[in-house]
Amino acid sequence: MPAKWDIVLKGVAASSGISIGKVFSLEDDDFCVIRREILRSARETEKKRLARAVEKTRTEFKIVYAKIDEVLGKNYARIADAYLLILDDPTMKKEVYELIDSGVNAEYAVFKVIDKIARSFEFIENDYIRERKVDIQDIGRKIIENLLGKHRKTLANLEEDSIVVSHNLTPADTMTIREKLVKGFATDIGGKTSHTAIIAQGLSIPAVVGLKVVSSQTKSGDIIIIDGNKGEVILSPTPETMVKYKREYALQFAKRRELEKLKNLSSETTDNHKVLIFANIDNSDEIESILSNGAMGIGLYRTEFIYFNRGETMPTEKDHFENYSKVAKIMSPYPTVIRTFDLGGDKLTKMGLLNVEQEKNPSLGLRAIRLSLKYPEIFIDQLRGVLRASAYGEIRLMYPMISGIEELYEANKVLNKVKQDLKKEHMEFDEKMKIGVMIEVPSAATIIDVIAKEVDFVSIGTNDLIQYTLAVDRVNENVAGLYDPLHPAILRFIKKIIDESHKVGITVSMCGEMAGNPYYAPVLLGFGLDQFSVSSAQILEIKKVIRGISFEDAKKISEEILKCGSRDSILEIINTIHVK
Repeated sequence: MPAKWDIVLKGVAASSGISIGKVFSLEDDDFCVIRREILRSARETEKKRLARAVEKTRTEFKIVYAKIDEVLGKNYARIADAYLLILDDPTMKKEVYELIDSGVNAEYAVFKVIDKIARSFEFIENDYIRERKVDIQDIGRKIIENLLGKHRKTLANLEEDSIVVSHNLTPADTMTIREKLVKGFATDIGGKTSHTAIIAQGLSIPAVVGLKVVSSQTKSGDIIIIDGNKGEVILSPTPETMVKYKREYALQFAKRRELEKLKNLSSETTDNHKVLIFANIDNSDEIESILSNGAMGIGLYRTEFIYFNRGETMPTEKDHFENYSKVAKIMSPYPTVIRTFDLGGDKLTKMGLLNVEQEKNPSLGLRAIRLSLKYPEIFIDQLRGVLRASAYGEIRLMYPMISGIEELYEANKVLNKVKQDLKKEHMEFDEKMKIGVMIEVPSAATIIDVIAKEVDFVSIGTNDLIQYTLAVDRVNENVAGLYDPLHPAILRFIKKIIDESHKVGITVSMCGEMAGNPYYAPVLLGFGLDQFSVSSAQILEIKKVIRGISFEDAKKISEEILKCGSRDSILEIINTIHVK
């Protein structure tokens, strides 16, 4: 009997797009881990049993690595590679063995240690690192499954086009994925940087995560709709809803085909005003994707990922050099903007790379350029790597979280000392390498006229600029609704940064999420933004908006918006642009 109303579950939009299809339930069979007493004489045998389960898990993840590499490339294969590094973590092994020595069974020991480690991730602010909690839990679960001899249902069982529904999607699930049959993902847990999100984006499959109850409210064969644009899953859709979404799906398909025609066209307005569209990346394996979408450079190379999953060793100068020189070579003749590491002392301490006292408010504490200047030996290794790599292509260096001119002077002082040392060592580097800063702190935005005279370029980091200006934690669901890129104060800051920078002849880029939203593009264009730096998937969308409007019209619209004192009046003006 047709449904009388839709059941809508709201989650996190992890990968855009719409999909309609049958559920394939990747059932997550729960099992109970029972604590058993182990006699002293049997504890070594218990450790050997654990070692066999760990080795079996390791072998399975190596197969995962090879499979993901084949399907998605090395960028995504590193997800499974990270699991292998966690398996080899000496601290985790030591704690599990100590519990076994205290007289408990291996399954219980693994469960307790994994639970302890996972809980420590709950209060980490960085989304990507916090969501590694799920990876650690997956590893523990897999080891326990192998200890108990249990086997989970896999995606190899897929026989028709399906939407995969699960509590969570793990690398082990990915190993058996039949990508041509998977039309969407919906999971109870996860965020925008979860494993499910990364895989879905890599395969260009719509996905919604963090739905909490989707696995318990669906069964294999149910018809559901995935709306990866809104972050919604519709259960028991009505005939009217089905018709609506089938129409949207057809439009989506046609839209993608039209966007692909823009790949080789310039990003210029109808009255021939040109802007550049750069890309944000985390590692070199993303370059093929950004170039295929027409990126004219890298506007933000996030170097934090070089520090992840290393055990307890900091990346060396060689590690930095090899990473950056590889990117410079591939991107040449296009420029690459490398941001020095933007991590907090709390993150590095949790990763075992530093021993910094826990701060009450780490987001306002020792992080980014502050951490670099407090620990110059870490900073110097990165700067040496960046400078040496600059001999292989156009590299630009960017400091994050500059809050005042003194920090810029101090950072440049370290940089100049590194340059002198490299000259003495007869190392090649670009002596005219451009130096820039991210403007993401209100104090820096306020004195941009001073800062702009001391740098070669600036990039606006809207994620933090909005958060700090509006005093809103964007990951706190209680106040997330107050996080507003269209707040008049934010727009005036952006305009001020662009105008003051242009007065001294330097370019302005934007690399925050705001830059990748087509809705905001006409406003930013009208403000005079020189470069948009966005994710690979957003490049063509932004290019389409730019090519569909005149610069003169965009300037007039932006001038009107700057006169507005409320969000509603700003929205009214922007909507006149997008309603055609």
